[in-house]
Amino acid sequence: MQSTVVLAQQTPQTLETSQDTPFSLALSPAGHIYIHKDSETQEFMPPELAGKVQDLLESGSDIGISALGLLRFAITNYSASLPSSLAFWQRFGQLFVHEARQGAALNDGVLVDDVQIHVPDNELQVLHEQAPFMRGSEYLTVVLLTDIWQELTGALKQELAPFQGKLQDYLAAHNPAWSKVGRVCFHLAENKSNPAKPFAFLATYTVQLSAESSLQHLPLGRALKDYAGEQKRSQLLSLLLPVQKAAEQSDFIKKLVNTKAIFQPIAWGSKQAHAFLKAIPQIEAAGVMVRVPNWWRPKTPPRPKVEIEIGNASSSMIGLGALLDFSMSYSLPNGDSLSYQEMQDLLRSSESLVQIRGQWVEVDAEKLSDVLSHWKQVEGQVRHEGLSFAQGLRMLASAPGQAETDTPTEDVIEWSSVVEGKWLHDALDRLRNPEHGQDQQVQEILQTHLNATLREYQSLGVQWLWWLYNLQLGGCLADDMGLGKTIQVLSLLLLIKHQKIQNKKPHLLVLPASLMGNWQAEINRFAPSLNVWVAHSSQTRQEQLKRSDAPDLSRVDLVITTYGNVHRLAWMKQVSWDLVVLDEAQSIKNPTTKQTQAVKALSSQVRFILTGTPIENRLLDLWSLFDFVAPGLLGSSKIFSNYGKKMRKQHEDGSGEGRFYSAIRHLITPYILRRLKSDKSIISDLPDKTEMDTFCFLSKQQAGLYQKSVQELEEKLKENEFNDDIKRRGLVLAYLTRFKQICNHPSQWLGHGEYAPQASGKFLRLKELCTSIAAKQEKVLVFTQYKEIIPAIHGVLEEVFGRSGLTLHGQTPVKERPRLVDLFQSEQGPPFFVLSIKAGGSGLNLTRASHVIHFDRWWNPAVENQATDRAYRIGQKKNVLVHKFICQGTIEEKIDQLINSKKELAEDILAKGGGAALTEMNNEELLSAVSLDIHRAVGDS
Repeated sequence: MQSTVVLAQQTPQTLETSQDTPFSLALSPAGHIYIHKDSETQEFMPPELAGKVQDLLESGSDIGISALGLLRFAITNYSASLPSSLAFWQRFGQLFVHEARQGAALNDGVLVDDVQIHVPDNELQVLHEQAPFMRGSEYLTVVLLTDIWQELTGALKQELAPFQGKLQDYLAAHNPAWSKVGRVCFHLAENKSNPAKPFAFLATYTVQLSAESSLQHLPLGRALKDYAGEQKRSQLLSLLLPVQKAAEQSDFIKKLVNTKAIFQPIAWGSKQAHAFLKAIPQIEAAGVMVRVPNWWRPKTPPRPKVEIEIGNASSSMIGLGALLDFSMSYSLPNGDSLSYQEMQDLLRSSESLVQIRGQWVEVDAEKLSDVLSHWKQVEGQVRHEGLSFAQGLRMLASAPGQAETDTPTEDVIEWSSVVEGKWLHDALDRLRNPEHGQDQQVQEILQTHLNATLREYQSLGVQWLWWLYNLQLGGCLADDMGLGKTIQVLSLLLLIKHQKIQNKKPHLLVLPASLMGNWQAEINRFAPSLNVWVAHSSQTRQEQLKRSDAPDLSRVDLVITTYGNVHRLAWMKQVSWDLVVLDEAQSIKNPTTKQTQAVKALSSQVRFILTGTPIENRLLDLWSLFDFVAPGLLGSSKIFSNYGKKMRKQHEDGSGEGRFYSAIRHLITPYILRRLKSDKSIISDLPDKTEMDTFCFLSKQQAGLYQKSVQELEEKLKENEFNDDIKRRGLVLAYLTRFKQICNHPSQWLGHGEYAPQASGKFLRLKELCTSIAAKQEKVLVFTQYKEIIPAIHGVLEEVFGRSGLTLHGQTPVKERPRLVDLFQSEQGPPFFVLSIKAGGSGLNLTRASHVIHFDRWWNPAVENQATDRAYRIGQKKNVLVHKFICQGTIEEKIDQLINSKKELAEDILAKGGGAALTEMNNEELLSAVSLDIHRAVGDS
């Protein structure tokens, strides 16, 4: 039998105090556990306890948490309950130790060198489902847990060397709670030949007769003879100590000890057998092994169930309000059906352990009666009010509802089984597993109207979105950055447009202003047949935007606007939208802001959110996002936030809180599609390097300086005071440099050194982009051609990542460069590296980076590619995303268009540094190239 080891009774702390320190455990993208100290995790510990835990976790390692540290952490007793993330890893470590003890018990307490500690796959699966929402939880898999398990095996063998492999000696040396136990075993077996006394009990102890003989169990009564005499008294006391401890914890065992019945075989009725079975947790915690029939598991005893089936018949409606059918029946643990009369017979039974149809089941008539009454009441409510899709999913997950009365009790959860009917199972299966079937019509429409060929995982993503849309259910497309969320949404919009649907309504796309240029470029490239209206001052006049009534959108497929405009433009709430899509949806993670409330007040049939950052790092962020995607699915904010706390208080071992996390995961899984670049099924479908144009607005100050500089250049060219080409070329190059510097930041041109991020569209976009990169714990290289701006970029990134990074430029000593590379290449090393493109564009191996940002363009593709290859080169195991910052409406955008439209020609023209070719243009061509499209350039939202 398997159960998680419990070290000692723990006293839970109520609330953290102001003196407590932030302390949690997190997972890196490489699957390594590390200590994370950030108050945003809402996990705190007293400083003394935090110091003790950190010393344990980091023991035996100079670079963070090792398997040895995790093992020592797991076997240590603590004076207070641990935060959720630490409690999870403690439970994992204790499960490992329990399995190790079982293995040692089978070999007289010794773990031999070649032993393989059993991996309990089912327990690891449950543990994974019940994992708390912690930093890096998207990287947690059962496979990873199994890998760490094997590392713990190696660490334990190393630890046991000084103890000659004796596990109990090792455990006792590290924690008195692990006393010398494991030699006494209580056995319970069925006695089928005696209906009146159907169970037999026997206590044994283990012995090994010789070096060659196998382990044998002898009756415990024999120990009184084997250890007779004063000389062996201490050995006898050591052997019986766990039995005494069990007696102190269990009145039932105490009675067996006091009457000395423990020393002889006993025939038991079902009542005594049930009392013994219920005492197993206390018996095992005391250190006594237990062997019982395999149909009994202490955490999930065999019980008759009230089985609720929902969604068997096809619903006549769609959406979260769709009504599901509801039926109630009764079943045995093996799934066999029970008749109503058989259930009534069980309720009338006076026994707690009853045999029915050859199966033993636990019966608590009072609890079972209450559970039946609960479901009868629910059945009556469903008959009068119906059962909505959202309510049905909450029932399936045993998740909290909109009110306290909607939250299932412990007894209802333990004595009931809620299952999916055929129609609901098929619908959810298609959402959980998009690969289980594809609509041929979808592929035909996309082949005709989408100007691209989707990758396999993207096709599955579109199919998933399409199924959700047709069911009128919302969803969260949470693919990693660079996997193509935009093209998947555009494909969905094309499918909707080209279906023969009458009275089509317009769709709304809400995004940060900085992403507007990217979306427009993607639409023009992949889905030009979409009729798009941009509700933003960069493309539409203010009088058209700030009207009181809604504009005529009858011929518009898609309206694009920003989060700020949803709040400012009152008419948006008047429109009945078909589909509302939020990009960078973490913008609504705070449910109390006006921006979030305005977005959630929009009227639409279906809602989708896009995010490339983890959505499970913070629980209340998750609630806010799903409050938009599927209103009501996670219940009210208050009930949702309080329920997990309540479950932890009721279950000090963490099982209640774990069950809460598991319920939430089961509830949201159909609505989330997340693919990671590290997935083996994805990485083979990706190019090694993905280049992305990242469009930025200018601040008003930038636009003013840029426009003024264009006017100055025009005036100087008109003066025609340059009689030779050299002077004219010098003037043009000077102004081109000025335009680049202004696009970077006004302070770079003005020279006063005050680099306020809000004064530059590029700095704001850098913060926005790197916030997502930081959330994924990925690393980034940032290249610029200007040494003077490197400290300012570093300052912004230091704020975003919460730690310092690295810088390199022409004045960095040559001897210092290898050290900087080694620092960056270490897993827990600095997360970002800002380099001048001249000094860092070649000769460095920086494969830890999965992102490369070209903050300003060199206008020479060969030079940019060489810099990019610092990350994308031999040894790189990740797909590299290359972000090229472009200020739209400026010369940067026009040069980029030249490079993209005539790549070979551009490489020839721009190969000598970019500006040289522009100096050869006549005045009219030059001014056209550098002119400012003020409406496209300025983002005032």
